Amino acid sequence: MSSCNIYAMVDPEIFAAVQEQIESDSQVKEDIREALKKIDKEVRSITSTLSRVHIIPPEHVIDLTTTADEPIKRLRDGIQGLIDIVKDYPYYKYNGIWSRDIQNVAFLVLFQAWLQRSYAPGNAENSLLTIEEVGDVLGVPVNLKNEDKFHLTIEEYLHAVLSLVEELTRLTTNAVTQHDFLRPQMINRFIKDIHSSFQVLNLKNDTLRRRGDALKYNVKKVEEVNYDLILRNLIPTGADEKKEEGLKEDAKEPPEQQK
Repeated sequence: MSSCNIYAMVDPEIFAAVQEQIESDSQVKEDIREALKKIDKEVRSITSTLSRVHIIPPEHVIDLTTTADEPIKRLRDGIQGLIDIVKDYPYYKYNGIWSRDIQNVAFLVLFQAWLQRSYAPGNAENSLLTIEEVGDVLGVPVNLKNEDKFHLTIEEYLHAVLSLVEELTRLTTNAVTQHDFLRPQMINRFIKDIHSSFQVLNLKNDTLRRRGDALKYNVKKVEEVNYDLILRNLIPTGADEKKEEGLKEDAKEPPEQQK
């Protein structure tokens, strides 16, 4: 304590040190926001590209998704820039600033992969990336329990999955306008599987739990589209599919066995 403040009850240097910490903290937050601006620029670019899936014929979708590869690489670089800023600080000190942005990034990775797998010829099983696969695309660790550093959390991944469901619910209707009647059936099965999976989760996050509860409305919307397609004989019913499979099996049998 300086001599001119010898009679002071509180040392002014205490608050001078606090002010330095406040300024340092503010600078870190500003640096994070600048890094997020770069990430947001690529997010908007990828969103603009992938959103065209709602207005193009299905045979052009795979080519469309490949145009998002370069922006996703730049997105990965942007996330590494964010990591460099926050790597010296506890993860949960600043993660509230970027959590929503990372959810959006994870959603775009899931959406691109779903389109690539679901529109590719052949079997479209396992069209949902795991959290580990999303982490590999972004170059970040996932669900760290023993290390206090930047990672993709389970909550962020699940929010991204729910955003994917919302986007695919929209695609269900738009696919019909492109005379793509296969996609509503695939989306119907996919969203029902997601809904069933969320039913067994014991979610502690209030926002995540509310969004999970709202899945039933997405299921209902997609079911209504499929129901309308069945009424118009644009897609086969379950009975029709079994009958068709039976005819195919009969066609495979030798003529003498069919008699």
